Amino acid sequence: MSGAAVPVESKNKLLTPFNVIGGLFVIVAFGIAVVRFTKGLGAVTNLNDEFPWGLWIGFDVLCGVALAAGGYTIAAAVHIFRLKQYRPILRPAILTGFLGYFFVVIALLVDLGRPWRIVYPVFYTYGVASVMFLVAWHVFLYLTCQFIEFAPAIAEWRGWDVARRWLLRLEIGACIAGVILSTLHQSALGALFLLAPTKLHPLWYSPLLPMFFFLSSIIAGLSMVILESTLSHRYFKEQTDPRHAKGLGRLQLGLAEAASLALLSYFFLKWIGVAHGLHWNLLGTSMGVWFLLEVFGFILLPCLLYAKAVREKNVRLVQFTSVLTVAGIILNRLNVSIIGFRWDSVAHYVPRWSEFVITIAIVMFAIFTFRWIVTRMPVLSEHPDYKLTDVS
Repeated sequence: MSGAAVPVESKNKLLTPFNVIGGLFVIVAFGIAVVRFTKGLGAVTNLNDEFPWGLWIGFDVLCGVALAAGGYTIAAAVHIFRLKQYRPILRPAILTGFLGYFFVVIALLVDLGRPWRIVYPVFYTYGVASVMFLVAWHVFLYLTCQFIEFAPAIAEWRGWDVARRWLLRLEIGACIAGVILSTLHQSALGALFLLAPTKLHPLWYSPLLPMFFFLSSIIAGLSMVILESTLSHRYFKEQTDPRHAKGLGRLQLGLAEAASLALLSYFFLKWIGVAHGLHWNLLGTSMGVWFLLEVFGFILLPCLLYAKAVREKNVRLVQFTSVLTVAGIILNRLNVSIIGFRWDSVAHYVPRWSEFVITIAIVMFAIFTFRWIVTRMPVLSEHPDYKLTDVS
């Protein structure tokens, strides 16, 4: 092999408006993090004993884990269901998933504090009855699985032929383990709120919460892959294989068809949850109207739009609907963790500006990292010395 040939690196200038604004958020967030770790949560957040979890859990963790689900959904499609036509979008999906989980851990460190104790859930425990213990172990193991799945790209970048061959042999096993782990921890995040039946609004509380979270993670993963592939092929044209770019629309239509079916199932499952709790009378309240907006505006509407786009082969409509669907998943997670949590409290939790800065900075850092990787490693295109056909 010819060593470490890499994709063409971006020739964009460093001082672009996006880089400057994103860099400022990262710098300010670093200062806020210093205050948080030296003076506590109360110095930079509006959290208290009544609202111990806020934006950093509701958005950074719950939304982040859901939107990173594209890694296991596409990996399962390619390796388990043998849908080889989706292989061109596999590595970007795995990279997005890996970075999503990695920065979820960063957000958790900021929220929980004591980063030197990040290994405690792995080596110290009081038993396996804790949902948080389950989630911690699964995230740790799943990050490992995703790293193994993405590692062949690193080996190709550095020209490590022997390491690449060994890593490819581990790829399918890591994929199967990752799908199992994702199924468990995506649903476990929903199970976490089963512990708060009197604190979460009845329209969002249901014994089916684990199933809600798992099914909606599949929807989020498929839609996020559509959104990510659209943006990647637009902003990283130099790194994109032209052959893959031509077939992107067809792949996105296939993902949209699967997302439409998942959304339809999710729509009826939400109503089963309402019927199970006999909460029909709550639909006429203000929170009920908000619930109806979520169910009809961000579940049924995207379902119909995806179906219409697939029928008409309208790729632009698929791409628009992916944005609407991602927004709906974010809305759902915020409804469960913040808006519908202690909804009857006199003084409700409202995030402080510094909480938003930390969240935006983490998103910016994830984007910068993704960009650095795809402009150097064979993610959006094949390495000239390796072909996708080399992979079994």
